[in-house]
Amino acid sequence: MSDYQLLCFAQSGNAYRAALMLNLIGANWKAVWVDFFGKAVQRSAEWRGDVNEMGEAPVLIDGPKKLSQSGVILTYLARKSGKFLPQGEDEELEALRWIIFDNQKVNGFLGPFRFLKNFAKPAGDPAVMGFLKGRIDGNLAIVNKRLERAPFLLGSRPTIADISMCAYLYYPAEEFGFDIRKDYPAIATFLDRVKALPGWAHPYDLMPGYPFGTQLLNGKPTV
Repeated sequence: MSDYQLLCFAQSGNAYRAALMLNLIGANWKAVWVDFFGKAVQRSAEWRGDVNEMGEAPVLIDGPKKLSQSGVILTYLARKSGKFLPQGEDEELEALRWIIFDNQKVNGFLGPFRFLKNFAKPAGDPAVMGFLKGRIDGNLAIVNKRLERAPFLLGSRPTIADISMCAYLYYPAEEFGFDIRKDYPAIATFLDRVKALPGWAHPYDLMPGYPFGTQLLNGKPTV
């Protein structure tokens, strides 16, 4: 029996943070598919009553615990495993600073942009897409500048801040319509460093639900 269950779906960068962390720490875990785009179970009264009142995925289940919000899940897993854990108050605060910046300003704009481009019907209004793209460019430039100084956000070793930051950055460039690796060289080398960590896997291989209509995990149907 798995120690952890992660309620997730392959297209979610927020879920990918948690799934990647579980894999990187070598946890015994099981991905449980959430039909986010079809039945939209996360909007149901049952989900909001029994799983997550916020109506969102991912949700990490650890025995009686049900944890939501990827930053909370990363912190919990880091503390429990002792891996990718910021050391001392200064590092904890710095990691939190970058996690919040990422959630609000980096993936906080990349996620909606990608959703409106690929999944929303109708697709996003061009004016809205232009606004989001402008914010994305400015915020990725901040991250790129930071990563020109050190291999990882907090310095020489990876922490949960890095696992948070890469949430949407491994999805295919065609899903964004621009190439983050090409436009931001320091981010590209950072992504290569994270990819080299034992246990790394692509979101479409790590979580079920890609492509649409089939629950796939590691290339095999899960239905």
